[in-house]
Amino acid sequence: MNTALDTASVDVATAGDSRPSRRLSRVLDRHPRLQLAGLLSGPALWLVVLYLGSLAALFVTSFYRLNEDATGITEELGVSNYHELLTTSVYRDIVLRTIAIAALVTVIDIVLALPIAFFIAKIARQRVRTLLITAVLVPLWGSYLVKAFAWRAILGSPGGVLDKTFGASPGYGVPAVVIVLAYLWLPYMIVPIYAGLDRLPDSLLEASNDLGAGFWLTFRSVVIPMLVPAIVAGSVFTFSLSMGDYIAVALVGGPTQMIGSVVYANFASNLPFAAAFATVPVLVMVLYLLGVRRTGALENL
Repeated sequence: MNTALDTASVDVATAGDSRPSRRLSRVLDRHPRLQLAGLLSGPALWLVVLYLGSLAALFVTSFYRLNEDATGITEELGVSNYHELLTTSVYRDIVLRTIAIAALVTVIDIVLALPIAFFIAKIARQRVRTLLITAVLVPLWGSYLVKAFAWRAILGSPGGVLDKTFGASPGYGVPAVVIVLAYLWLPYMIVPIYAGLDRLPDSLLEASNDLGAGFWLTFRSVVIPMLVPAIVAGSVFTFSLSMGDYIAVALVGGPTQMIGSVVYANFASNLPFAAAFATVPVLVMVLYLLGVRRTGALENL
């Protein structure tokens, strides 16, 4: 009787183990890399289809050219859009202006973020540190448009907050664009630098102080070199976001034009040209990342 029961139990267990789900579970248990591949396949596919696919569509579209004649609008393949970008001085000036503004915004954010992040990471008490980190992150929860319109009200001349309070205001133009973009992207610079400072051992600062170095010498010779990877990480955010922005330019830029505003203006009327101009920030960021990679900063992130 017991033998029959044991045989039946074995048969049931064997039948259960032969199910596809059980076999798949055993295979995954023996091959951890398959588990990782299965876990990442969904996000990776999403990234390839949406991000890389959209970039591919952008590049393909940029090689079309719209021609309007008596018969209507026709399309032809070629590099005429890129030829127009390279030969037209207005577009070259817009590209150079955009790069200069993005670089200036990045430098301003680095200068502002370094003392703020250092105070939070190394000077403030734990309870105050938590409040300060929250204060840095809270602006990211606010609407981009609300913040941009608030700066429009502040910088307007005449009638803006600064003009009514102090009798002077930069008005709308390149300075206003730099101010607004530096404000909008500052948290993206503070957070990486704070993370880098948080990993910096206090013993290094104490050793520098014991060797007779003052605060500024320690900050320049010890802290800054150790923070290069964190600064690079923050600069990627601030530089790329500034190059692609067009809303702040439209609200506070006045007659100023940047790459994003030209792309937006041509999106509905001449999509291939807009796509060609939109490839410029992509190429600039690729060159920037390649240059940063040669310094070795990316390997230390």
